[in-house]
Amino acid sequence: MTSAHILIVEDEENLAKIMRDYLSREELQTHVITDGNDVVAYVREHKPDVILLDIMLPNKDGSTICKEIRQFSNTPIIMTTARIDEIDRIIGLEIGADDYVCKPYSPRELVARVKVQLRKRSQPNSEEGKDLKLNDDFLTASLSSKSIELTFVEYNLLKKLHASKGRIYNRDQLIDSIYTDGRIVSDRTIDSHIKKIRKKLKTLNPKQEYIHSIYGCGYKFEAK
Repeated sequence: MTSAHILIVEDEENLAKIMRDYLSREELQTHVITDGNDVVAYVREHKPDVILLDIMLPNKDGSTICKEIRQFSNTPIIMTTARIDEIDRIIGLEIGADDYVCKPYSPRELVARVKVQLRKRSQPNSEEGKDLKLNDDFLTASLSSKSIELTFVEYNLLKKLHASKGRIYNRDQLIDSIYTDGRIVSDRTIDSHIKKIRKKLKTLNPKQEYIHSIYGCGYKFEAK
């Protein structure tokens, strides 16, 4: 963990300093940003290992920033906020946050949550489904020694289905999950992505069907 890079997005100077000090004690590298407008460009360029993201920020709020980051990165995001309503926590998770901490919080708890996210990244970053493995860092799916590259949207669509094996998702649910910026996307767009994913997966195992169409409902992931 000594080389892990933690981005702190917090406009309260004293709180940002406390967060930085506690993380530095764990030999974690930190960088503080106070302006919402500066976050996305920094993440693109420096690729931090974990992002601590406040919701209430100058110029651009944390929820918007989270949505924008999720368009190009799966970096763990822990949202920090004074909002304590359950609906706010749910919304934070639905837009792509990995964890949610309400102020006032214990700095030690925050460090512990950061370590949890770092452990997840340090472990073999894969998920299994009948030997199918997904790699968040490289946006790939692999089987034995074979590997395929996916686009960001294709990867997240496959990961969404794969995360709840056997669960049926309708097209609207998949659209809302993959396209978090509010753009209008047709059902045919999802169908097109599914078709491309299936074609790529066939190069890994021509005999195995991973994504199944459920007539009148949508799609599910099931290796059988």
